[in-house]
Amino acid sequence: MSARFGKLPWLWLSLLVFVVDQVSKFWFDNNLSMYQQIVVIPDYFSWTLAYNTGAAFSFLADAAGWQRWFFAAIALIVSGVLLVWLKRLKPDETWLALALALVLGGALGNLVDRVVFGHVVDFILVHWQHRWYFPAFNVADMAITGGAILLALDMFKTEKSGEKAHD
Repeated sequence: MSARFGKLPWLWLSLLVFVVDQVSKFWFDNNLSMYQQIVVIPDYFSWTLAYNTGAAFSFLADAAGWQRWFFAAIALIVSGVLLVWLKRLKPDETWLALALALVLGGALGNLVDRVVFGHVVDFILVHWQHRWYFPAFNVADMAITGGAILLALDMFKTEKSGEKAHD
């Protein structure tokens, strides 16, 4: 059975990421005013509420609205590719399955926001004092980033598909 379904059982992690992402976004969207900050660690970390109509770092946020459907289409295509990839993974590719499941859960979380609301809800604000602010982000963004890091690390593993790296 495992060979037939590859690593699709890892979809439980995608579902967990998706649910935690959506529940947290719902809570912050309904309990904070736009750009209101709740300081968690002074000078470093706050909760806030922000909407992002663009992609990472508000890329194309000021576009005329077409970007909503463009980014939604990309998320759908990527999600389909990730599902197929998960299904084709071999039993020993657990690290890769973890990475793909994280990216998939995050992509779907942000996709729902984009389609339903026309923007992604962000609420995590990392900053240094009040001089430098990293763009606000959410649980889906953390999962996508973590999954992407794991994918990159997987590329550098010394053993791939039974082959050993040569000096």
